[in-house]
Amino acid sequence: MRSPLNRRTFLRGSGVAMALPMLEAMIPTARAARQASGPVKRFVCLSNNYGVYQNAFFPDEAQVGASYDMPETLRSLEKHRKDFTVFSNLDHGFTGGHQGVPVFLSGVRPVLAHNYTEGNISLDQKLAEHHGAATRFPSMTLGVRERNLLSFTRTGVQVPSIDMRAAYRAMFHEDSAEKKASAGERFKRHSSILDLVGEQAKSLNRKLGKQDQTKLEEYFDAVRTMEKKIVQQEPWLERPKPKTDVKEPNPGNGTAEQLKAMIELIALALQTDSTRAITMVSGFANGDFGLNGGYHGFSHHGERPEPVAALKKIEGYQISMMSYLIDLLKKQEDPINGGTLFDHTTILYGCGMAAGTHQTKNLPLVLAGGGFRHGEHKVYPKEDLQRVPAANLLLSILQSSGLEIDQFGSSTGTLRGLEWKA
Repeated sequence: MRSPLNRRTFLRGSGVAMALPMLEAMIPTARAARQASGPVKRFVCLSNNYGVYQNAFFPDEAQVGASYDMPETLRSLEKHRKDFTVFSNLDHGFTGGHQGVPVFLSGVRPVLAHNYTEGNISLDQKLAEHHGAATRFPSMTLGVRERNLLSFTRTGVQVPSIDMRAAYRAMFHEDSAEKKASAGERFKRHSSILDLVGEQAKSLNRKLGKQDQTKLEEYFDAVRTMEKKIVQQEPWLERPKPKTDVKEPNPGNGTAEQLKAMIELIALALQTDSTRAITMVSGFANGDFGLNGGYHGFSHHGERPEPVAALKKIEGYQISMMSYLIDLLKKQEDPINGGTLFDHTTILYGCGMAAGTHQTKNLPLVLAGGGFRHGEHKVYPKEDLQRVPAANLLLSILQSSGLEIDQFGSSTGTLRGLEWKA
């Protein structure tokens, strides 16, 4: 009988300590998946951590198709009606309140990640792997007045978010000569961690069962993939960063000003091809929009007029910023593909928690661009036996982005009724 491995087991060699993944006796790790090549597409996810006030967000379910009345929260999108789709009754099929937030872009709960081929990797990080070193930043994980809880690597690591000032400086501030030289030296010294701990890894492998051996090899594959990414990023060290006339944003401004500035930074990131995968979560600060209270408190509205009115203001502004981003991308020529940036960008608004009641059914989802046929309200069955997974929408987005895959997360196929333009 094999002894269970300690959760803090490390491989060591030549001064390097390498933490092991969670194996069968701990928590199984995810498998690596092949990377598919494809055309240049971009993806932006706009989200919050509290869901929406649903009565002002969703059209009447009887109004299916193009002839639906625009709900109050979505009214700022009216001018783009033909360029977006709103969905009813899509979700990830479980309860859990706030625990649904980090599941939004995968459909996979972190505690169940071991049941899926790619764990709980989020859509943006899958795209980051797909695009590789084609851009300076494989992805950008942004936050305004709120933590971004959406992005996870295939090894289950949450990608930390940055604020607008950090994003601006990363994109446009040149590193000093000393900092570049130091980074260059690190690249030169870089050698495979797995090579340094190789003998100990082989010894450990002989002590493991077949299932854990497979998982350990998959983990090593993921590490080598990460090492490859590091090497791929080396050429960016000496490439000059793009220039912009836009001044560094002021983090002291209110939420409305900060969110607008972040939307403009997102448009700049796409325009300069700094990245092709972006997630951004927005929150709220007491006093913004002339409101007293907190977003979380408002979300537990109980249909009381004051918190409901507050939610409409906050979420209506978030949607207006989605509309603003569409405006900016429609005005900007796509320097790579021709046409406009919007022609080749998918914008998804939504959240993994549907409403402040901790409901995770009927997620708020609006999809714009991405080469899909839009202009409709699509309604799917409410019954559990006929439920359509929201992850099917995620798979459709990935396929439209050029990935040749037939499953993602908890998907059962692509989203029926959502068609690409000819």
